[in-house]
Amino acid sequence: MREATQDRAVLLGRYILDTGATVRAAAKVFRISKSTVHKDVTDRLSHEDPQLYREVKQVLEKNKQERHIRGGMATRRKYKGDFDPSETTGNRG
Repeated sequence: MREATQDRAVLLGRYILDTGATVRAAAKVFRISKSTVHKDVTDRLSHEDPQLYREVKQVLEKNKQERHIRGGMATRRKYKGDFDPSETTGNRG
């Protein structure tokens, strides 16, 4: 099991690096929780592949800095009528 989580951490790291995906988007693609993605790419990846970890960390920081912009865009779409509730991952609709 330990080897599987290490492999998953590397796969997640490469996916985030290649696509620029957010933690939420990666969680959806890999069908795991956001908490698991975050733990994999912060804790486990730093031990498994330090270079990949540093590169992924930069992508995550960029996403974190841009999240208020994405939130504003989502709100705008919602009130313009372009909102699709199936795109959300929460229970709110």
